[in-house]
Amino acid sequence: MKPCYRKSYPQSISVFLFAIFFNSAVFALPREAAVPGGVALVPLDSSALQAPKVFYRKQQVMVHRHNEQWLAVVGIPLAAKPGTHNLLLKDSSTDESNAALKIPFTVHAKEYQSQYLTVTNKRHVNPDPMDLTRINKEQLEMQAAFENWRAEPRDLTGFNLPTKGPFSSPFGLRRFFNNEPRKPHSGLDIAAPEGTPATAPAPATVVATGHYFFNGNTVLLDHGQGLITMYCHLSEIHVKKGQAVEAGSTLGLVGKTGRATGPHLHWSVSLNNTRVDPMLFLDSGLVEDSSDDSAATKQ
Repeated sequence: MKPCYRKSYPQSISVFLFAIFFNSAVFALPREAAVPGGVALVPLDSSALQAPKVFYRKQQVMVHRHNEQWLAVVGIPLAAKPGTHNLLLKDSSTDESNAALKIPFTVHAKEYQSQYLTVTNKRHVNPDPMDLTRINKEQLEMQAAFENWRAEPRDLTGFNLPTKGPFSSPFGLRRFFNNEPRKPHSGLDIAAPEGTPATAPAPATVVATGHYFFNGNTVLLDHGQGLITMYCHLSEIHVKKGQAVEAGSTLGLVGKTGRATGPHLHWSVSLNNTRVDPMLFLDSGLVEDSSDDSAATKQ
């Protein structure tokens, strides 16, 4: 059964990853796209030897050193309005009171396409009261995982694709299920046959697993400093909470559990508890290969 998604990605997408050097380690940061659902790279006016604490919308933000300057790696919500936004920086080396300093940055406008899907299970469009009780409980569990913060820095390498296949539904789509509007698509869907391995794109720790009403069998990974990734609709889960995984470790198998119209992997990337476009974390060669697959696949 082929997933019945409308192909939305252009046939060629250029993704630029650049490296920064700190303590003899190489870090690759995501491509900057200061738009709703994107990532802003904001220089910080701080001379501190230790990483300053930075917050955006009350969530702590990833910080890395670049050319002897600290850089905030900020996830921007899909609901963010274009215009000036502010980070709050706490730097005890320059401010004895440790008061927060405002660091402005600009968010630019972006329009996302719409997608209309037909879902046969009506409860996956309009859940009944018992479903809503379950959904609320599950959302609290997943929210706790997305809010997880491990302060230790990690070697930021460009992510690998978690499975091989065409990109069937891109991030940010304004979605309609059975013609009813729902929240925008908060991840990237990769079409793949049922049973295809889903793998970790980079080293991480399993922070949660579960079988959820909408997401089906799901794994969440913690990569450090508020960078969390999620893998949904699996037919099987092969890892446990607290387990350390390396890049390429099998997390489970692609399936169609939860709200899915066909077998595929839904992959979400979250920074500072904000879902952002996974494409920004991919090497350009990986993007172009999957874009070619998408162009050759009728969806």
